Amino acid sequence: MKEWPLWEVFIRSKQGLSHKHAGSLHAADAAMAIENARDVYCRRNEGISIWVVESKYIHASTEDQEAFFDPSNDKVYRHPTFYKLPDEVKHM
Repeated sequence: MKEWPLWEVFIRSKQGLSHKHAGSLHAADAAMAIENARDVYCRRNEGISIWVVESKYIHASTEDQEAFFDPSNDKVYRHPTFYKLPDEVKHM
């Protein structure tokens, strides 16, 4: 028998603004993965949204960590501190 694919589960809680990784599970398809995720990770009625993604579609950084995550202080365009905001823009 062929093994079902592995799915990563992300849950958004009632108090949260973003989805957080809850765990992994095996399922035949996305619909089954969502239902199983609800049953496994939302037993106490704490979730309001579920995302599932097949694990094979997740890609992680594998490069040299120090070089890859070095600060980009030499790239001033990534630090928009010298832009003047219009007065109409509030809460920035």
